[in-house]
Amino acid sequence: MVYPPRCLGCGGKVMSDFGLCGTCWRDTLFIGGSICDTCGTPLPGDDLSDTLKCDDCMITPRPWAQGRSALIYKDNGKRLVLALKHGDRQEIATPAARWMAQAIADLPKENMIIAPVPLHWMRMVKRRYNQSALLAQALAKHTGLPVCPDLLQRQKRTLPMEGMTKEVRFSSVKGAISAHPRRKHRLVGRPVLLVDDVLTSGATLSSAADACIAAGSGPVYVVTLARVVKDA
Repeated sequence: MVYPPRCLGCGGKVMSDFGLCGTCWRDTLFIGGSICDTCGTPLPGDDLSDTLKCDDCMITPRPWAQGRSALIYKDNGKRLVLALKHGDRQEIATPAARWMAQAIADLPKENMIIAPVPLHWMRMVKRRYNQSALLAQALAKHTGLPVCPDLLQRQKRTLPMEGMTKEVRFSSVKGAISAHPRRKHRLVGRPVLLVDDVLTSGATLSSAADACIAAGSGPVYVVTLARVVKDA
C-alpha cells in the first residue's frame, strides 16, 4: 500500500513489481522467430534453423560462437536501456535479466562462466556502476551460472561510440580489453558468456571475446539486453 508496483516504462500502476503496463509492453519489441544465430538480430521469414546469419555477420566474421538479444533497441526497449545505463534505474536489471535468460535458453551452458563487458575505471567513477555487471549478476541468479564481475578489464579509455562509423568503432576498441591477470585462471578452457547492454556494430563485444580467447577460454557466447536493428 505504501509503495505500489509501478510500470518500469511510464511509472503507471501495475499488478506486480518489475512489470510493464499494457501500453509499454506493446511498445517493447521482444525478439523472437527467425534470428541470426551469431548476433541475435531478427530475420525475415519463418525458417527456425540454427544456422541463419544476417548480412552483417557474413560480412564481418565474429570471434564469438553464438549471440542472442532480448529486445530491439527501439521505442520502449531503447528507453529502458538508456534508463538503466544513464538514468540510475538499476532496478531494470532484474526483469531485463529474466528476458535475457529466455533469449539464451537454447545456448549450451555446461561449465559456462558469465562475464560482463568492463568499463574503464574513469568512466566507472563518473557513472558509479557498470550496467553490464548489473545485468550479468542478475542473469547469474536466473540461470544458476557462476559470474565473475572483473574477469575482464578495460585498460584503454575509449571515447563514447555514438555517431562513430563501424570502422572507427572497431579501431577505437582494438586491444582495449584484456583478461584480468588475477582472474583469467577462471576462464581457461571454459565457455564464457559475455554480457552487455546493447549490441550495435559488435566492436566492443569483439574486443572482449578476443581477450577471452587470447587468455585460453573455450567458446565465447554473447547476450545483450537489446540489439540495434536496421530499419527496425
